[in-house]
Formats: sequence, structure tokens, C-alpha cells
Amino acid sequence: MAAKRQIKAGLYTTEERARRDHSGWTLVQGILAPVQFLVFLVSAGLVLRFLATGEGYGAATLSIIAKTVVLYLIMVTGAIWEREVFGVYLFAPVFFWEDVVSMFVIGLHTAYLVALATDWIDARDQMILALAAYATYVINAAQFLLKLRAARREAGEMSGVAT
Repeated sequence: MAAKRQIKAGLYTTEERARRDHSGWTLVQGILAPVQFLVFLVSAGLVLRFLATGEGYGAATLSIIAKTVVLYLIMVTGAIWEREVFGVYLFAPVFFWEDVVSMFVIGLHTAYLVALATDWIDARDQMILALAAYATYVINAAQFLLKLRAARREAGEMSGVAT
């Protein structure tokens, strides 16, 4: 007989919330997310500088590679976190749309790496591709921030504290 799934009163069941709160991967995600955002800000500035002046291709390229490495790291550790909290590596119902958009983010970052490695497109178009990847990243980051805000609001309501 299949185990009954607890009905959710919000984003998390009581068990999921407990697993989330006790997971070391929650802290990892909490550290990697702002690191990724800082790398993104620096990189976006370098990419825009290159597009405006034609200078700094090497620095912009290294920054995009760094952003992509951090993205891969946060995606792998995030999948482990999702498995630990929800029992699936990706597409847990509560994070379904965030994970869908994350696949586009990863796809565009990976396309940039392919373009870089193969000279499939010129330097300017590589930077435009990176900006497209960054635009989807911003959308995805906003999704996760909204979900974090909802989780905090939910936690506040459960504890009787207004947020």
C-alpha cells in the first residue's frame, strides 16, 4: 500500500520543511546563490563593456566561463537539495516552473560554451548569447526570490509573526 502524502498547507509539508531546515544543502544554496549573483553582476558589466568598446574580450570571456561554472555548481547542488527535501532531483511540483526555466538558463550558458569552443559565432554574437543567458538567469533568480519570500511569509504565518 502506498504511503499517503501529507496535504500541504503551503509550499512545504511538515516533513519537507523539516528536511529543508536540517539539510546542509540548504546552506550551500544560500551561499552559492549570492555568489552567483555577484559573479553575474561583474560579468554583465564586462560583457557590456566589450560590446560598447570592443575591449576586454578576454576578461568578459573568463567571467562568462566563471558564471557558467557557478551556475553548474548551484544546479547540481540544487538538484541534490531537491532530492533530499522532495525526493526527486528535479521538477518537484513546488519548484516545477523554476526548474523549467533553469533548463533554459543552463541551455543558453552551455550554448555559449559551445560557441566559444567551436567559433560557431563571432565574439560579438557570443557576448549577445551570454546576455540572453543572463536575461533568462535574471528571470529564474526572480522566480526563486519570490519562492523564498513566500516560504518566509509562510514560516512567519506558522509562527504567528507578521512578515
